[in-house]
Amino acid sequence: MTAATAARTLFTALTGREPEGIWSAPGRVNLIGEHTDYNEGFVLPFAIPHRTYAAVAFNGTDAIRVASTFAEEPVEVELSALNTLFPAKAQGSDGQEPAEGPAVPEWSAYVLGVAWALRALQPGDANPGPSAGSGTQVSSGTQSRGVDIAIASDVPVGAGLSSSAAIEGATATALNELWGLGLDAVTLARAGRRAENEAVGAPTGIMDQMASMLGRADAATFLDCRTLETRSIPTGFTAAGLEVLVIDTQVKHAHSTGGYRERRDACERGAALLGIRSLRDAGVADLPRAAELMDEVTLRRVRHVITENQRVLDTVAVLGEQGPRAIGDLLVASHASMRDDFEISVPELDAAVDAALAHGAIGARMTGGGFGGAAIALVEHDAVGWVSDAVRAAFADAGFGAPHIFTVAPSEGPRRDA
Repeated sequence: MTAATAARTLFTALTGREPEGIWSAPGRVNLIGEHTDYNEGFVLPFAIPHRTYAAVAFNGTDAIRVASTFAEEPVEVELSALNTLFPAKAQGSDGQEPAEGPAVPEWSAYVLGVAWALRALQPGDANPGPSAGSGTQVSSGTQSRGVDIAIASDVPVGAGLSSSAAIEGATATALNELWGLGLDAVTLARAGRRAENEAVGAPTGIMDQMASMLGRADAATFLDCRTLETRSIPTGFTAAGLEVLVIDTQVKHAHSTGGYRERRDACERGAALLGIRSLRDAGVADLPRAAELMDEVTLRRVRHVITENQRVLDTVAVLGEQGPRAIGDLLVASHASMRDDFEISVPELDAAVDAALAHGAIGARMTGGGFGGAAIALVEHDAVGWVSDAVRAAFADAGFGAPHIFTVAPSEGPRRDA
């Protein structure tokens, strides 16, 4: 059963009727640029074919009811109670301490949090999308009709492929249409980030949501996380006969736990010691001064972000000037930086990267927030099977569980499927 069919089937089981529509949004792979997003830096992700589907319809009440194939019981909340459920105690995306999670199951907070964030928009918070009239306004009074939402997904959970942003994107796209908001993709991405920061309590940046909402076939999205300016960057993978191999280590992670938050705190501490707004405002030339001001751990965290920002810029330039076969060294350097300076890799990720490189990958690195999840390897189309077998053998030799290995290609963003 496909995820789209599973969402429809779950909706019918929940409500006894057909949904008014099915909307979906993709997960993402980050080609390069890790932990730079919440430091207002640069990233280069792309949307993947794996998607989350939301079957949705009005329910004739003032409540929002959500169900998921990953959970046994649905969750129901009155629309008027969302502000109580998700009090705006913090602005995680603005550098303050994000809120702790709400008193609902975490999976449902991604969905309910998007509804809350959309209802919380005020006139002037958002740019109207192409379907919005010149008089469009957004306020909490606009979204007053309750909905039922059933979620199913084929984005691997906990693999660093942003299953959470896919849930947020599918939900936001559905509500944007059903509630007649006419909001653009960037505004919907911002609502998804606010849901993740404040409703779920995960101190992530906006890269995942923007990658999902702005996905295009055969292209990555170069994103300036400070200005939210974007540029579509052709990858050239298909024309060059290359594949992006995803190696899901099956080691699960959670961004709302301590390791991610500690790294973010270190980055903010480093920026404060340098006297700048964020690490975006520092360059490689600032590292000697940083070394004089910081303890060793903070320096290594700062060094990763500064050098990773430069690697993103270099990757964009190299793709345009030399093509995808020339980016391998940048991918390898990125992994080394995350392993040694940011310390977010795990033995399974290192084994995946090392085995892929030893058996012909052009480049490889862990992708996502770290502490588990997936690595990616850029390989020749004809070498996919050989590299995959080598990685599986390396895992078996090390006594690790078998990885889940598959290929992805840059894909389109949100859509209405039915």
